[in-house]
Amino acid sequence: MSAATFLPTAAVSTQGQRTLPQTMYTSEEHFEREWDLVLGRSWLLVMREAEVGKPGDFRVVELHGESILVVRDQAGTLRAFFNLCRHRGTRLCDASSGKLGPLIQCPYHAWTYGLDGRLVAVPDAKEIEGFDKADFPLHPCALETWQGFVFVNLAREPEPFASALAPLVGKFDAYNLPSLVPLRRVEYDVKANWKLLHQNYSECYHCAPLHPALVKLSPATSGENDLVEGPVLGGFMVITDEGGSLSRSGKTCGVPVGDLDAAERQRVYYYAIFPNMLLSLHHDYVMVHTLQPLAPNRTKITCEFLFHPETATRQGADPDDAVSLWDQVNREDWGICERTHAGITSSRYEPGPYSRRESLSAAFDRWYLKALGSTAAMTP
Repeated sequence: MSAATFLPTAAVSTQGQRTLPQTMYTSEEHFEREWDLVLGRSWLLVMREAEVGKPGDFRVVELHGESILVVRDQAGTLRAFFNLCRHRGTRLCDASSGKLGPLIQCPYHAWTYGLDGRLVAVPDAKEIEGFDKADFPLHPCALETWQGFVFVNLAREPEPFASALAPLVGKFDAYNLPSLVPLRRVEYDVKANWKLLHQNYSECYHCAPLHPALVKLSPATSGENDLVEGPVLGGFMVITDEGGSLSRSGKTCGVPVGDLDAAERQRVYYYAIFPNMLLSLHHDYVMVHTLQPLAPNRTKITCEFLFHPETATRQGADPDDAVSLWDQVNREDWGICERTHAGITSSRYEPGPYSRRESLSAAFDRWYLKALGSTAAMTP
């Protein structure tokens, strides 16, 4: 990442944009449209590969009425299927996670599938006219992995992952993301639209008034960005104290995640990955937010802290030093997003102008509107 060209946040134009129209935050009808045209056609972060690490391991993911079964098959290949039997549509797995044997059997009429999705057995198949098992595999769901993360796409013909999220290819290798382990997880239920959370994450215009503990460790105006257009947006901010970290104590709290030079160790990288991943890379840990839009005014957020495996046993390492700081910052962010959402519902709300210090938030809106296929005006 050091070779990338970075621009100060305020040096990037907002193109005279204003914030989005009210209905894009508050309307049930628009929320359904988002799922049809944006979220349901995008690559959605759902888990880490290690959560389904061995043959037979599975997790069920609920995505706006769709139940997706992610399973590691007998050959070790990770697969995803829509969680229903091809006979009468019965839900195959009720548990949210667990371990399967070599087969998946429907509890209704015992249609039986391999972990690769093939239909392998049907009682009294001879009683079904013109029947061929090969015609009835489980419905596949597109799945891709990147740096130890698992993404799915609900579309029947999704855009290839490598082109949809091209800026990610080859990025962040120095942070050894696949080998990191989750030592802490915090979940939040936020009464705000998911786009407000993206917009908040993508700017530090709000940091001085809202996050006094954070700005003591990292100046609010230190942001510089290398990705300022498209589905991946972000760059770095500076850690004030030499050899420090973003933790409650301001000190390093884990084993270094990679072989980073001194300049890299003084930076924290923040990237918003469209539409539901927020990736924050520190030299001693990585924080990942996964957003799950549940309603126009409700978003579930899972915040996971990934560390070098030796952090769990290294004397003096303290993951909670980072978790404590970020739980405070997260709650400050979610609280202000809830207040913003509440204000947007007013009959007097109208789109307001973006500051140049919010240039990435404006860029998020442009990409969102492109994905939506909207011609909504963003300027006065």
